[in-house]
Amino acid sequence: MALQVEIKGNKIKAPLKGSDVWLALKPEEEVRQKYICRLVNNYGFSLEQMEQEILVSNTKRGLGGARADIIVYKNSEDKKKRRNAVIIVECKADKITIQVDDYFQGANYAAMCGADFFVTTNEKETKIFKVVKGEIPKRLDEVINIPDAKIINDEKKISELLKQTKAFTRDEFSKLLFKCHNIIRNNDKLSPEAAFDEISKILFIKIRYERTNSENQIFSEEAFKADKASYERYKPKDGKDFYQFLFEQTKEDFKDDDLFEANEIIRIRENSFEAIVEELEIYNLSTTSDDVKGIAFEQFLGRTFRGELGQLFTPRTIVDFMVEVLDPQEGEIICDPCCGSGGFLIKAFEYVRAKIENDIHLAKEKIKKDYYNTDYEKLTDKKREAIDETVNDLFHKLNAELDINNPKSRIRELSYDCIFGTDANPRMSRTAKMNMIMHGDGHGGVHHNDGLLNVNGIFEDRFDIILTNPPFGSRVEKSLKITEADKYTDVERIKKYKQRYDTPDNPAYTNALKQVNDNIGKSLLELYDTGNMSSLTEVLFIERCLNLLKPGGRMGIVLPEGVLNNPNLQKIREFVESKAKILFITSIPQDVFIASGATVKPSLLFFRKFTEEEANQYNVVVVKAEKEASKKYEANVKLVKGNMELKGKQAPNAEAKKQLKVELRLLEEKIVAETKALIKANFSYSNPIAEVEKAGISSTGSKIENELEPLADEFKNYRKQNQLWSNKFKKVKYEVLEDDKIYRIPITDNNSIVSEPEIFYGKN
Repeated sequence: MALQVEIKGNKIKAPLKGSDVWLALKPEEEVRQKYICRLVNNYGFSLEQMEQEILVSNTKRGLGGARADIIVYKNSEDKKKRRNAVIIVECKADKITIQVDDYFQGANYAAMCGADFFVTTNEKETKIFKVVKGEIPKRLDEVINIPDAKIINDEKKISELLKQTKAFTRDEFSKLLFKCHNIIRNNDKLSPEAAFDEISKILFIKIRYERTNSENQIFSEEAFKADKASYERYKPKDGKDFYQFLFEQTKEDFKDDDLFEANEIIRIRENSFEAIVEELEIYNLSTTSDDVKGIAFEQFLGRTFRGELGQLFTPRTIVDFMVEVLDPQEGEIICDPCCGSGGFLIKAFEYVRAKIENDIHLAKEKIKKDYYNTDYEKLTDKKREAIDETVNDLFHKLNAELDINNPKSRIRELSYDCIFGTDANPRMSRTAKMNMIMHGDGHGGVHHNDGLLNVNGIFEDRFDIILTNPPFGSRVEKSLKITEADKYTDVERIKKYKQRYDTPDNPAYTNALKQVNDNIGKSLLELYDTGNMSSLTEVLFIERCLNLLKPGGRMGIVLPEGVLNNPNLQKIREFVESKAKILFITSIPQDVFIASGATVKPSLLFFRKFTEEEANQYNVVVVKAEKEASKKYEANVKLVKGNMELKGKQAPNAEAKKQLKVELRLLEEKIVAETKALIKANFSYSNPIAEVEKAGISSTGSKIENELEPLADEFKNYRKQNQLWSNKFKKVKYEVLEDDKIYRIPITDNNSIVSEPEIFYGKN
């Protein structure tokens, strides 16, 4: 008979303490007893080889000691003789959202007990780590599982489990996704792209199932068949097959994300579906780490689409470099109007998230230092337990900043308010959403739409940062018209976006809709000033990106080498220089993009749109330069024009008129050239240019030396020295004040407080 948790009133049975021992019913104790049941029922361990709340050291708890929640030994004999344990489990109350910093107690206990495995659980989430022997681990390596009772004495199998770290897991996960992809290609004879679509559907079904079920179950073949049997008993004669029914539920849950068409179905056979579910069942996508899921999914993408949609992928080394150069900060709004698989958005999201996580880490370290001081060891067990509870509670409050479901959290703001992208390819926009979900979310701002047109949160004068690799080498034909199909017509969404983005002083979203609504039937080229100069997609996207930026916003863009130096595109450079400062140009080898299917040698260009002050300064310089140049040649122009206007006998003949026109044209060209020279001289700034020979990836896609990494550091120092831009705020501090409340305090570059200290968590 399975071991079950027994509760009577405010007491809970603790079988590891004795056959009839009952303890006070506390949240942490309930989690502990439930996990003991799991160890017995799921892993086959006996109560005789386990202990609970055992003193492992008499040193300060905060620095590596006190009582381990659950200890698992190889056998009962090892337990009696207090030999090294195999597994140490630390339990947290189910209200506690576990983060890496919360593992410090249990990880220390595990190291001191000589255990191979350390588990931390709050029932909702369980993480398993291997233990670094002989030292308190500064770094925790997550593994996929603990051993069960059958193999706990098998050193070879234990060793194999210990090798299955996150790095190992993401490689295996990537291979497994590719294996599932091949099942569909072979069984259902679908193209690589279509097979990928079906994998995406199944992954979304799995994500939904594992996020919503209350028992933290994996979407397994067994679970699928059990649920199917129940469904079949009540299914109407004309009802959908169960796996199609699951997809309908998934579409409904993700309907706000525009992932699937309303009439979309799963286009593979049920046996293929079941085979894939079985392959994926070792992974719980609601608990698997973001860096496992994310990197594995990216690897899968690269292998799946290489040669088919390769041009839509920007190599990771380039993405990393461009994000490092622009150094996005918390609170800045980021956009990629041609996002492809979402590489730039994901990196920017992770880059800012890391800053937030570091703030939380520092706050936790300060709490440990304050509470686990020299007096801690002198306290009674009861008082130390009270401090431990206080620390856990404070950690829980800090973790609220990392909870995407907390409307006040910094991660929520980053994910929902700061990340935006669009792609004209529906498969790619869906892929970007999936990619971002796998990396920890931020997918809500990604849309399927022509990047040159406004949609939802993507419109002019809105973004602090643009990162993009636009399509180039193609043209937008004059015949391409804006049509009724380009209109955004979802009434409820429009209402929501107006509430979100419109203000009485600036109806930004209402005005954004007019870009399409007021131009039906017009050529797309007519929306852009550069449309009169060039129909190249890369040219139009330069202007589009500049339009999307706020004054002072900055941009990183991949462009064909020399696009701003091409004599045929001189007007484009002049247009750019009239709107923005060129911050930095980096020439990279053509090899970098060959692996992605591109043949054009690219450059990485970084701009900063003029601030309002700089725009005014530029306009003043232009007016002054035009006056100065015109005045210099005023007499000559007047003389030529006067000779051209002579009448009667003094009137020039046809040949003379022709010559005068040539003279006038040359004078006008001189004025223009001199005006440009004066503008350049009087609105001067440096724009460094760099060229790298090795950018971390070869023409075959293999890793090589990466000269971009030190270059990014060099530019960062240059940017700070020259104050190319300032950050919104420098950092966030946390202060524990009266009644153990924690306040968030944003600090600017000059160490001034941005806003009033704020409580960012709800009731416990």
